[in-house]
Amino acid sequence: MNRTEPSIAWGASSSEADLARTKTALRAQLLGERNALAVDLRAAACQSIGRHLLDWQADSKVMTLAVYWPIRGEPDLTDAYRQLAQRGVQLALPVVSGPSAPLTFTAWTPGQPMVPDRFGVPVPAGLSTPLIPDAIAIPCVGINAQRYRLGYGGGMYDRTLALLPTVRTIGIAFDCARSDFAAAPHDVRLQALITESGYEEGT
Repeated sequence: MNRTEPSIAWGASSSEADLARTKTALRAQLLGERNALAVDLRAAACQSIGRHLLDWQADSKVMTLAVYWPIRGEPDLTDAYRQLAQRGVQLALPVVSGPSAPLTFTAWTPGQPMVPDRFGVPVPAGLSTPLIPDAIAIPCVGINAQRYRLGYGGGMYDRTLALLPTVRTIGIAFDCARSDFAAAPHDVRLQALITESGYEEGT
């Protein structure tokens, strides 16, 4: 359900420091709500999101898709990833090369050996040559009605998407991530969104 929280809503009239503080507060609130999801509700939501992702791929015919390894309570779509691989979809995972660098994407197959990167996030062992995917499924801490994403604050996806303007972008989130906030100038609008409620695209 969309909601406006006056105590954390942020907009162009606030100073840059105020925007940063309120963005941090919003992120903390949304992460708390995500982590508080009941186990059974979370599992059902992940299954629904995975089904919607599979349906979207079947309709879009995308055959090279960057996904994500679930961390910090993000929707776990690993079952859907296995089904996508069985369809012949080339999956890829993001690789962090530095705190201020854009992400790169490396080919990945479910079941492939994994190792932690410098931040502790699993990546494929023996990284292959980076590839540019046809589409990227991007986890969202928050998402507004215009499909601007709130992430963890590092700006890695924003820097990456600015370099890949023709790649399709699909936000992945639980419905509890929906919130009202203004986009910052550097934010990149996502083309579509998948939650447990379904697939959304359009203006």
